[in-house]
Amino acid sequence: MLALAACGGGQSQDKGAGKGGDGKGGGQGPITVGYVTVQPTSVAMTTTLSGRTTAFESSDVRPQVNGIIRRRFFTEGSLVTKGQPLYEIDPRLYRAATNEAQANLASARANAEATRIQAERYKPLAAIEAVSKQDYTNAVATARQATAAVGQTQAALQTAQINLKFTTVPAPISGRIGRSLFTVGALVSASQTDPLAQIQRLDPMFVDIQQSSGDMLALRRSLGQDGIVATRAQVRLMLEDGSDYGATGSVEFSEALVDTSTGTVTLRARFPNSQGVLLPGMFVNASFAQATNTRAFLVPQAAVARDPKGNATVYIVGPGNKAIQRTVQADRAQGAFWVVTKGINVGDKIITEGLAKIAPNQAVKAVPASSPQNIAPPKKGSKDAKQAAAQSKAG
Repeated sequence: MLALAACGGGQSQDKGAGKGGDGKGGGQGPITVGYVTVQPTSVAMTTTLSGRTTAFESSDVRPQVNGIIRRRFFTEGSLVTKGQPLYEIDPRLYRAATNEAQANLASARANAEATRIQAERYKPLAAIEAVSKQDYTNAVATARQATAAVGQTQAALQTAQINLKFTTVPAPISGRIGRSLFTVGALVSASQTDPLAQIQRLDPMFVDIQQSSGDMLALRRSLGQDGIVATRAQVRLMLEDGSDYGATGSVEFSEALVDTSTGTVTLRARFPNSQGVLLPGMFVNASFAQATNTRAFLVPQAAVARDPKGNATVYIVGPGNKAIQRTVQADRAQGAFWVVTKGINVGDKIITEGLAKIAPNQAVKAVPASSPQNIAPPKKGSKDAKQAAAQSKAG
């Protein structure tokens, strides 16, 4: 019975192939395929570039007077605030200079008072010619010189006070201070090249991103064409170990010059860094969108294939329910979709299911993708029903 059933099945297949005319099951009708109808949407044009982290603020701690360091007031590697005392330079010479300037100011004020009174006494005497007018003129000039000397000594006192204040070296900014390059007892000067220490503000943090001038030129030329508009999107960071930084940043500005050695333009992004994960000098990868394409199509990746030349192709449901192969431009992926910018039109039905069974210009039965399939039992008296009954008896 099994042998007879096998022979009968082979004869049935031969007859079916003969009726179809092409040996591909033509007697069973068009192949059912699933499709999606595409509509244009706004798609961010995301790019990934390398960058390096930079401190938000950085300042060297430098002495402004000469002297010996007597004390250090901070712990290396700690957080310091703006104006906090960091070092003390021996203040004795500067305190003495301040005292001397104060004494000179007092003397100058006393002399100015005496010359002023003398000039006032000469004024009525000169009017009655009891003294010569030249003597009165000399007295007035001497009083004015004494007044000017008061201003000079007062400025000298202010300079001495400022130098005395400079013997305490404060923090110029708030941030994390590094190691101290000079110890207590070291001689420092206002003209030295090495700083006493360095302070860096690490929250927020800058990331300097390098982009080739050619890519930036192409982007600027494309703006306003084919639905491409500029955008200000968030920037995401990929750290050196391949992990995502988590917090997002924003591009602050782009430099108006090209580095002659690398041919790149620097874009600076700003990131929060409250946890202190980012440190100055780290290499990172930044992903962000510089523009948005408002006329792009998102096509499921399963619908896009590549021909031997590497061109992207899709099948659409064409006139007469035939599968039409079309070449499209799909340069990048976004999630589970290809971003198609050319080759398809609004309302096209892109075939996404049953692609392995179809060929160009083949008749198909198109249904919406992921439609449920209703499988009904065979009708009584049909050839399928008889074969099922025969197999049941054989079992």
